[in-house]
Amino acid sequence: MTKLTHTLAMLLCLAAPSISYAQEAAAPVDPATTTEAPVAATGTDLSLGTEVGGNTGPGSTYVAAAFESWEQRCVRAPEGGVDTCQLYQLLKDEKGNSVAEITLFGLPEGQAAAAGATVIAPLETLLTEGLLLQIDTGKAKSYPFTWCSSIGCIARIGLTSAEVDALKKGNKATLTIVPVVAPTDKVLLDVSLKGFTAGFTAVNDANAKADAAGKAAAPAPAP
Repeated sequence: MTKLTHTLAMLLCLAAPSISYAQEAAAPVDPATTTEAPVAATGTDLSLGTEVGGNTGPGSTYVAAAFESWEQRCVRAPEGGVDTCQLYQLLKDEKGNSVAEITLFGLPEGQAAAAGATVIAPLETLLTEGLLLQIDTGKAKSYPFTWCSSIGCIARIGLTSAEVDALKKGNKATLTIVPVVAPTDKVLLDVSLKGFTAGFTAVNDANAKADAAGKAAAPAPAP
C-alpha cells in the first residue's frame, strides 16, 4: 500500500471539531425557573463515576506529538502494522471561534505535488468562490471544494515542492473562505507555520515506516 493510499484512507478516520463562522454560548439556566426537584447531597446518593479508557483499537486516532502550532495526528494500525500520520492545525477567527481545520501529508517523489492538504470549512461556505491559499506575501491560489459532509465542506489541495519549501521558510499562510450568508465579508484565517518543518518531517518519517512495513508484509508475487 502506498503512502498516498495510507494517508487518504486515514482522512476518513480523523475526527473533526465542530466548526462554524460564529458560535453562541448557551444561556445559563436560572435555578428559580427550573421545575426539577433538588437532589440531596448525601454521601449515599452521589455517583463516583466509572473510569472510561476510550477507544484505542485499530482505526482510532491520537495525537502523537506537538510541534508548536501543529499536531502530529495518527491512526492506529491493525496488530503488526505501523501507524500512519498527518500534520494538523485547527484554525480560528479573530474572536477565537473554531472555523476550519487543515491537515498535511507528504506524497511520493516523482509527482507534480510534493504534498497533499485537506481543508475542512463550515457547511455555510459559498462553494462557488472556492478556497484561497496564500503563503506569506506570495501569490494566492484558488482551489475548488470537492464535497460536503456532516462535518463541513472539504477541499483537497496539491502542493508543489516549491510551495512546501515556502511553508518551511515562511511565517504564516492565509486561507480565505466566503460565507453564504455574507458573500461580501470574506473570512481570512491565519495558518501559523511555527513548527511546520519539524512536524512535516516527523509525519513523513512515520508514513515512510508504515509504507515499508506494508510492503514487507505483502505476499510475494506468484512465480
